[in-house]
Amino acid sequence: MVLQISALNGSNVKHLDVSEDVFGQSYNETLIHQLVTRYLAGARAGTKAQKTRSDVSGGGTKPWRQKGTGRARSGSTRSPIWRTGGVSFAARPRNFEQKLNKKMYRVGIRSILSELLRQNRLIISDAVVPSSPKTKQFCSFLSGIDAKRILIIVDQMDINLVLASRNIPYVEVIEADNLSPVLLLTAEKTIATSAAIKKIEERLS
Repeated sequence: MVLQISALNGSNVKHLDVSEDVFGQSYNETLIHQLVTRYLAGARAGTKAQKTRSDVSGGGTKPWRQKGTGRARSGSTRSPIWRTGGVSFAARPRNFEQKLNKKMYRVGIRSILSELLRQNRLIISDAVVPSSPKTKQFCSFLSGIDAKRILIIVDQMDINLVLASRNIPYVEVIEADNLSPVLLLTAEKTIATSAAIKKIEERLS
């Protein structure tokens, strides 16, 4: 499978041979949904905590005697029906991670990348790495790309690219080793360097 390496100025300078198995995968919506759900669930903190009646201090003495007062019987002021009581079904710290084996992850990412290629949302270009850390120059460079959200994938972080893009709210830069299915799906355009494409191909083969 041959992909074009764009200079982002309308001309195609050269080509890149990639594996059909990686970038020619059929679209598997069910698996992609499972992959995204697992990714979002793993990002949840799971640190919420509340107190049950046994965690709330006090309440060890019966408020009043069982019979003869005319009031409802009560054994503790820390019962959930009391204002100072605990919570009936208290939240506890928990882990929201979902299991997804490596083979399913690879097939899901291959399916996303292949669909981006079919929709012309994946651009391969080495010109995306700037020669200077100037944000203004980098913005003018990206002005020719008609997209409100741009994802840039590189094989390793470049200091000029990090400094030039970090203050642009619609641009996200990640390494090929840290592919995020959510970022791939939400970005209108994804720009990857040829070295990053080869690294992704090696990981997903």
